[in-house]
Amino acid sequence: MDLDALSGVIAYKHTGENVTTVTAVVDRITINHPLKELCDLELSGQVTFTTGRSSMEISIQVARAVEPGSQVKQEEVLMTCAFTMVSLDPWTNKPVPICPIKVETAEEKRLFALGEKNYNIKKTRAKTGLRRQTPNDEESDLIHAMWLQQLEYHDPNNPLRKPPNTHYMSTTTLHSSQIMQPQYRNRHNFMIFGGYLLKTTFELAFCAAAAFSHSRPTFVSLDPSTFENPVPVGSVLYLSATVAYTEAAQIPDSSTGVHEGGSNRKQRTRVQIRVDSKVRDIEHGETKPTGQFNYTFLVDREIRVVPQTYSEFMIWVDARRRAGRARESLTNIGVGDGGGVTE
Repeated sequence: MDLDALSGVIAYKHTGENVTTVTAVVDRITINHPLKELCDLELSGQVTFTTGRSSMEISIQVARAVEPGSQVKQEEVLMTCAFTMVSLDPWTNKPVPICPIKVETAEEKRLFALGEKNYNIKKTRAKTGLRRQTPNDEESDLIHAMWLQQLEYHDPNNPLRKPPNTHYMSTTTLHSSQIMQPQYRNRHNFMIFGGYLLKTTFELAFCAAAAFSHSRPTFVSLDPSTFENPVPVGSVLYLSATVAYTEAAQIPDSSTGVHEGGSNRKQRTRVQIRVDSKVRDIEHGETKPTGQFNYTFLVDREIRVVPQTYSEFMIWVDARRRAGRARESLTNIGVGDGGGVTE
């Protein structure tokens, strides 16, 4: 909630108070270095990219608090994230243009170029999603192989059976519903604050990962997530969290210091949880989707999820694509599976 609140403060510092600014997209939240001790934290951010129309990207970092005048070192940055904020006319709720930003230093130019790259990537991915295109050849082969394997699980003449650490996706779903209270509304009107929605979806995702693995999950990242429709005060919010994808994650054993290629390695699993949210108007009974949130955790078990229906296979394929993009992103910024810096 604090991250989203700080994004709003930064957005208003750029646009002024004459517009309504809302959170449109949480582009990514990544743990760079896990917090292992109590300390003061400093949250900082800035506008790093504007489209020239109504939206802006705000990059935020959470770091250990340093002495006044000192620079934050890379190893002291605990978390990074980016939010896309949109400015609206307070009377018509239509997008309004905002002033561009002026980049001067080399670092500002780098951040602006990165924001522009992310903006173009999001536009491209919107055109190549599973709602617009069928799975590619590799994904189709994987789906067929999993389907054949499940036929073998149920063949009485085949000794092969589903391993005990393999679970069907349909058995991993958790649900929650709650009435939206006025103390969680945003500053403009009687709509629920986006940071509160992130908090509730994260808590359900954490519970789903814990129930699936029977262990305490470690948060790794939140994939880009879009707020589709506002959530009014007094409405009912329905959430469903499902284990969408799992893959092995080899982590160096901290007690021995053995890294990749060694034998002393803990077997852990990267678990991706998909949280779907819907809001229902009590008086009229109308239900609208409010967003999809994809959280990634690490668990201290070797465990696997498999889909059964075509819809579940599409969820699995979408999550697999997200996992591949997340690995590329973490590799580019030098973050390992456990949240530490890779050598």
